[in-house]
Amino acid sequence: MPKDEYQELLELRVKVKEQENQINKLNNQVENLTQAILHTNKKIYGSSSEKTPIDGQISLFNEAEKLSDSSAEEPQPENVKVSSYKRTPRKQGSKEEAVKDLPRETVECVLNEEDSKCPYCNTKMNVIGKNTVRTEVEFIPPSVKVIEYVQYVYKCPNCGTNDSSPDVIVKAPVAAPVMKRSLASPSSVAEVIYQKYMNGMPLSRQEHDWFQRGFKLSRATMANWVIRCSNDWLKPMYDLMKDEIAKCDIVHADETRIQCNKEPGKKASSESFMWLYSSGKYESKSIVIFEYTRTRAGNHAKQFLEKFKGFLVTDAYQGYEKVEDVVRCLCWSHVKRYFIESIPLDKGKEIPNSKGAEGRTFCDKLFKIEKELASLSSEDRLIKRQEKSEPVLEAFWCWLEKLNPMGNQKLSQAITYAKNQKIYLENFLLDGRIPISNNRAENSIRPFAVGRRGWLFADTPKGAQASAIAYSIVETAKLNNLDVFQYLNYLFKNLPNTKFKEQPELLAQYLPWSESLPDCCRNKK
Repeated sequence: MPKDEYQELLELRVKVKEQENQINKLNNQVENLTQAILHTNKKIYGSSSEKTPIDGQISLFNEAEKLSDSSAEEPQPENVKVSSYKRTPRKQGSKEEAVKDLPRETVECVLNEEDSKCPYCNTKMNVIGKNTVRTEVEFIPPSVKVIEYVQYVYKCPNCGTNDSSPDVIVKAPVAAPVMKRSLASPSSVAEVIYQKYMNGMPLSRQEHDWFQRGFKLSRATMANWVIRCSNDWLKPMYDLMKDEIAKCDIVHADETRIQCNKEPGKKASSESFMWLYSSGKYESKSIVIFEYTRTRAGNHAKQFLEKFKGFLVTDAYQGYEKVEDVVRCLCWSHVKRYFIESIPLDKGKEIPNSKGAEGRTFCDKLFKIEKELASLSSEDRLIKRQEKSEPVLEAFWCWLEKLNPMGNQKLSQAITYAKNQKIYLENFLLDGRIPISNNRAENSIRPFAVGRRGWLFADTPKGAQASAIAYSIVETAKLNNLDVFQYLNYLFKNLPNTKFKEQPELLAQYLPWSESLPDCCRNKK
């Protein structure tokens, strides 16, 4: 072959190889984009649960069965076994248990005077027994009424009758209002805060709800109530709760976005942030604190946790690295989510035997062990973790080192995430009280994220800060099994008449975990 033709052939081969590489690269991009669309559709329209599906579940310990050769067998028709439906019988006494703490009213069904006579001899019949036919739960719609405080003034009839003694006039004591020169009452302010921060109902919808009750209450007035009452009565308790959470050994942290329209120096569409800090499950006091900040800078977490010295459970956000003198512990739920997102889908269903599913199975094994150890003491749990969880971790890291993503972009991200956070992901082995996930913080911040879909934004920084305070009180009350509305009503009735500014120690009896709270504040269930 002439030299020119040979050189041309080599060039063609190189060009073909480059084109093949380009085609493979484009195919990988198309597959990654297709998988991204399928996973997005699954998030929007599929189940929101992170539980591993049973069908097609991969087991790490059945490799012999997977490797068995069944190719020599004749193909058999597929038999689909449909399990029969079995109705779960209702437990005896479940209705009675559900209504045992509710106020009760009896409707007696009796015969009138005419019908109570015997139809044959016209003799008045006697009652020989009665039967309970049914039990119903009646809803009593909320109502609005006006309360006027009339103060009586008393004068001594003897004093002041002559020049030697002055008049003696005494006024009857009047309870201090929750807001001066306002129509607000403790119960009305508690209702506004309860509906917005407990039930996620924005003030615009509450405005219509109050109108239906017969009272025209504008959203601007309600916003003023929330801001003033949060600052005057709830913030002193909020500050005490911040001091208490710094004394914990384990703290969870998370953050999410919030839009504040009138933040100085920022556009209305720009993002600010709401941070959440929660005490660990095994702490003596259950506390949730929200904090509003202009940015997501790690210095905010550093400043808030300045006095905290313990284990900090978070996601992998680098801003938490600025928090000093803490041991960071990362969340295995995030690792699991990365592997779930890497599982290839076909028509919305997972393709079996994928590497992403294997990674999820490792995470499931760790969570299953934690569930088995839930009833143990922290000391025994630590021993069992080292016995059971540590071998799973060693197998996971070895499997991860040998793993090839094979062009799967999401799988590559999952591998990189797990490898980069290896030290922090293993820190739950240091103490039996450390959880393997940050789900406690995510569950506490979820009501804020759900409510944000309704009220959309905070108008001013003062409103955002008031929301942080209100959410802190509400979520902490929920963790301490309090009736949120009754608790807020109790605070707004009593705090205006308590001299806590001169005696700060008086606030301790009003904190959500206080044993001094009356029974009306406690959830009956």
